[in-house]
Amino acid sequence: MTLTQLKYAIEVANAGSINKAAGNLFITQPSLSSAIAELEAEIGIKLFSRNNRGIFLTPAGSEFVGYARQVVEQFNLIEAKYISNQNLKKKFSVSMQHYTFAVSAFVNLVKQFGMDEYEFAVNETKTYDVINDVKTFKSEIGILYLNDFNKNILTKLFKDSNLLFTPLMECSIYVYLYEDHPLANHDKIKMEELMDYPCLSFEQGEYNSFYFAEEVLSTYEYHRLIKANDRATLLNLMVGLNGYTLCSGIICEELNGEKYKAIKLDSNEKMTIGYIIRKDISISELGKKYLEEVAKFKDKTLE
Repeated sequence: MTLTQLKYAIEVANAGSINKAAGNLFITQPSLSSAIAELEAEIGIKLFSRNNRGIFLTPAGSEFVGYARQVVEQFNLIEAKYISNQNLKKKFSVSMQHYTFAVSAFVNLVKQFGMDEYEFAVNETKTYDVINDVKTFKSEIGILYLNDFNKNILTKLFKDSNLLFTPLMECSIYVYLYEDHPLANHDKIKMEELMDYPCLSFEQGEYNSFYFAEEVLSTYEYHRLIKANDRATLLNLMVGLNGYTLCSGIICEELNGEKYKAIKLDSNEKMTIGYIIRKDISISELGKKYLEEVAKFKDKTLE
């Protein structure tokens, strides 16, 4: 196995086409196909499959290319520092469910280290994508939650994906709504009181299982339910339709503004927010600093 073969595999994965990848690499299509075939024969894994839309990674190929990216990036750093005398930017990427506090922690991290020496990426996305991003090395860390309902399913998925979940904080469940909502002045809210208002939930796309829902009580028979793709839309629906969502109760007014409230749900349900990493990869210094920033929000959880 050579570094060149790893670079070829990465380029094919990026391009989604042997012909396009060959052009990007300035080699012939037969040469690239031969190099990929030799690599697959050596490692005993089929990296790519084809259909009428092009070429795509197999599950095993996706994992392999994730490792390949790590190797190539490390080689590029060494080459830049000791051969080209350049200082390449160190990279850090995190994926998360739609948590304002996790974004706020990311903001604090970037402010501390700046962007002159570091390249940052944040992916606020669907539950399955959080898991897959960490599995395939797109992100170093994933932020999500477990509770009694989804724990067994997601823990098995973590194990199958070679991921480790570490708890950060345990939270009660809160109703998050706009300050002008008819229930906004209640000290505690029962589920029955929410029946006439739309529950707002994050769309999970292809993996729209109850177990991947970002909101607890996902199996509850909601009288009205609206799904959205992003946090900004959810906030707008709270204002326009008196909608609500269920959340951890960790409030970040600096990002969402001061016109939203979290009111305790009359329920004993708990959620454990934590992070996932690959078992075979050590957390980087930036990763450790990010988790320190996230942990600071533990003191902001409502009781």
